[in-house]
Amino acid sequence: MKSLELNPDLGRALKALRLGPIADTLPDRLVLADKQQMSFDDLLLLLLTDEISRRQNSAAARRADQAGLDPDLVLERWDKSAKVHFDKRVLQELTSLRFIEASRNVVILGQVGVGKTFVASALGHLACKSGFNVRFVRADALLARLKQSRFDNSRDAVLADLCAVDLLIIDDFALEPMGREETRDVYQLFVERNARASTLVTSNRDTNEWLAMFDDMLLAQSAVDRFANNAYDLVIEGESYRARLKPNIDADGPPPQAPVHKHPAHPRKRVKPKAT
Repeated sequence: MKSLELNPDLGRALKALRLGPIADTLPDRLVLADKQQMSFDDLLLLLLTDEISRRQNSAAARRADQAGLDPDLVLERWDKSAKVHFDKRVLQELTSLRFIEASRNVVILGQVGVGKTFVASALGHLACKSGFNVRFVRADALLARLKQSRFDNSRDAVLADLCAVDLLIIDDFALEPMGREETRDVYQLFVERNARASTLVTSNRDTNEWLAMFDDMLLAQSAVDRFANNAYDLVIEGESYRARLKPNIDADGPPPQAPVHKHPAHPRKRVKPKAT
């Protein structure tokens, strides 16, 4: 059976019902239905299942974009031959996303370059696919935004927004010492989110070393104790994962005959976080 031409009236009807994407796959689905001698009910279920899957994927992509997640940092693209080691049982537990449902935290620890950001982002993508609201932010950018909120009277709104998301991913936490106001910001954020929503933190420092990064030891102990004792720990050890992301002339193929042109930027495009 050859590929079928779609009836224009059917195409317009599908668009009127906001089912236009079905028209793109309908001819191929009709061919498949003919080959497999599907009943009308089975064909209709197949078409509707396609549309449900498309809408779910589209919604997940929007949530991931709004979260600030790098679209390339997904579990399917993790290089399993990488020379890094971690407890696979912990990762399996995290990929189940039960920690979000239970409002548990996650700490991903390891030296520079072992793939902490990659794993954190991949978990963020999984959460987006499961319908959770996610926010990915570098620790320095987070602290800068909270600092700015004191000057533009948006502090309450910013904190409310950060506390509302199901999964807040803070990348590269405790790289540098924090001042008094930054200490208070982190304390308030950790306390407000603790046992109410999940926070995932990546860091080069163990949680015991975080205390020295705070300006106020009492606030530090209170914040870290709450956070760490409600968190799963995933420790990644081994060689730098970044070497596997290094550009390779042989893999890229021959260069084009003429220089490439800049493509128009997506209106919501964000700077991609670097893998750490």
